Amino acid sequence: MPESLRILVVHGPNLNLLGSREPEVYGPTTLAQIDSDLSARAAELGCELECFQTNHEGLLIDRVQQALGSFDGILINPAGLTHTSVALRDALAATGLPLVEVHLSNVFAREEFRHHSYISGVALGVISGLGPRGYRLGLDALVEHLRR
Repeated sequence: MPESLRILVVHGPNLNLLGSREPEVYGPTTLAQIDSDLSARAAELGCELECFQTNHEGLLIDRVQQALGSFDGILINPAGLTHTSVALRDALAATGLPLVEVHLSNVFAREEFRHHSYISGVALGVISGLGPRGYRLGLDALVEHLRR
């Protein structure tokens, strides 16, 4: 049997507040619930999953860089860093790992500054506006890509 795929799930700033932060925008689901759902789905797919969240850009970049050689792909919700961090984009590109970008809210239905992503240009695809289900869809798409 082939070695199990290893996926790194990266959650950016303020996502630790899910469930209580602006539930009208982000919904009632907590980050722990999202991670639990993703872990269950990864088990169904025969994958290993590691989830990581930080509010610190440098720590996020460090974790992304550490993924090289340890993971097969990255599922990322860069949160507010989506629209501001060239450094995160460069770190993701430097790994050469396939990645899928996920956003809980529809960033294109929100403020104009949220319409631009520095991350999208290095991603296989972007899922935006489907709430927590977007993470599951992103994981499925990433695993399918890696198994091709």
